[in-house]
Amino acid sequence: MLLVFDLDGTLIDSRRDIADACNVALVAVGRHALPIEEIAKFVGDGVRNLLSRALGCAADDPLIDRALVPLIDHYMAHPITHTTWMPGAREALNLASDHVLCVATNKRTKLAIAILDALRVTDKFAAVTGGGDGPLKPDPAAIHWLVDKVRWTGEPRSVWMIGDGPQDIGAGVAAGATTVAVAGGFHSKERLATLGADYLLDSLLELPALLKGSSASPRSP
Repeated sequence: MLLVFDLDGTLIDSRRDIADACNVALVAVGRHALPIEEIAKFVGDGVRNLLSRALGCAADDPLIDRALVPLIDHYMAHPITHTTWMPGAREALNLASDHVLCVATNKRTKLAIAILDALRVTDKFAAVTGGGDGPLKPDPAAIHWLVDKVRWTGEPRSVWMIGDGPQDIGAGVAAGATTVAVAGGFHSKERLATLGADYLLDSLLELPALLKGSSASPRSP
């Protein structure tokens, strides 16, 4: 199978590093820092939307461009200061090594790769795509791009989109993929239960058994 993982809230708990970078940007443009819990509510739809929500302005406001630079600079310099693995994530990646693994995130690609590099797991993934490479999830473009990139030849349902938010499940459904919602991230299990995912897990600790019980399509060359 081709397993496509979301990053923030699915593989990693990055809320404090996201909040720290966002607050650096807010202060840089003359605003007050916000609590981590408030910023966490703004995560999931890319950095411009994050700043739009934190600043209370439109996503095309010039203030966003001013704030982007300090946010990205800080995050690139401190990609995993407080970031930890989500429960079962590292084990799931290790036990799923006989499948093709990819990442589709709405985080900027260079930030995602910086995090994966710092965690020393970049080589586990056949491809990584993020915000700025194309339309954001729930648009299925990222999944289609990954399928083309790794030359996956299986049926759409042999692609699994695994994530913690409506963006991930929406993208998977639109792509005709198998969808797996994982609780414990940025959205409640109750919210995830309304999304119509094929599977709803309490954590990625449950993923290896789920994969073992499913018929796997052959890996593409």
